[in-house]
Amino acid sequence: MVTIKDVAKAAGVSPMTVSNVINDHPNVRPSTRAKVLDAMARLDYRVNVAARNLAKGSTGTIGLAVPEVNSPYYSRLAASIIAAAERRGLRVSVEQTASRDNELDALSLSRNRMYDGIILTAAGMRQADAEQLRVDHPVVILGDRIFGAPVDHVAMPNLEASRAATRHLIERGCRRIAFLCGAVEEVDTSSLRLTGYRQALEQAGLPSDPALVQQVDRLGMRDGAGRAREMTEGGLDFDGVFCVTDSLAIGVLRGLADAGIRAPDQVKVIGFDNVTESEFFIPSLSTIDPDHDGMAERAVDLLIRRIKQTEPPARHQDFIGDFSLVIRESTGG
Repeated sequence: MVTIKDVAKAAGVSPMTVSNVINDHPNVRPSTRAKVLDAMARLDYRVNVAARNLAKGSTGTIGLAVPEVNSPYYSRLAASIIAAAERRGLRVSVEQTASRDNELDALSLSRNRMYDGIILTAAGMRQADAEQLRVDHPVVILGDRIFGAPVDHVAMPNLEASRAATRHLIERGCRRIAFLCGAVEEVDTSSLRLTGYRQALEQAGLPSDPALVQQVDRLGMRDGAGRAREMTEGGLDFDGVFCVTDSLAIGVLRGLADAGIRAPDQVKVIGFDNVTESEFFIPSLSTIDPDHDGMAERAVDLLIRRIKQTEPPARHQDFIGDFSLVIRESTGG
């Protein structure tokens, strides 16, 4: 294997000069730089990027840990973060967590995996895990709020957006609105959006019927379709459905169609996430667009700020993203 010493000998310079050329040091004369580059080419010298980055204390790579890489929502989010990082000259390494334990592993092992910092979507972690976030490398949490966590955090506009989605169904004439979600635990996606749903009902003077809150095992299309069929076959009275994900909502539309129930004529349906599929399903799905690109930009900028930080740590920031209501055919748009 060709070494820096071999290149230095061939170019007639010191190994330190070769190192300065490799690291693009400004204080190298053009003629010397040319000699070194020529020697590197003749000897077919390959720069050990990992070793160089380790010496510099920077890899130019950030980590992104998400629960599911094949989820429409998380793949859309990952694409936004990758694009935001590329615009800032950074690469992104994506890993799938799928569980609380894997989220904690991604958090603690990110430095060993040669990331300058990590953006973590904490779907499985809870308030009791907040102290686990006290690590000695840059971390930004993306998603739902973990109260008291000692890190920068970019959160979904869960309460405000869920109120808007429920209010839209009410304005379209719905009075018995089912709410489809996952298990309601502490502060998570389902619990926060359930709170927003209930607040909108209360503001409209409508009762909150526990029978209309339907929890499913997974937030996917199959579960949405199955639960819609169960609701209709069980005789549940409902004229609107708010689902905590678009995947659930698309499944509900399928389940309603299988039961011979027309949307939006008989039941209006709205989702959350504005994934690509929501626009092309029949009927097209009304949904909440949580501004993936804006959240990705803020998450990457916060992480870069921590990576470049040389002064005493700045106060951690909590940022809640924006959203918009996208009205399509499933609610009569």
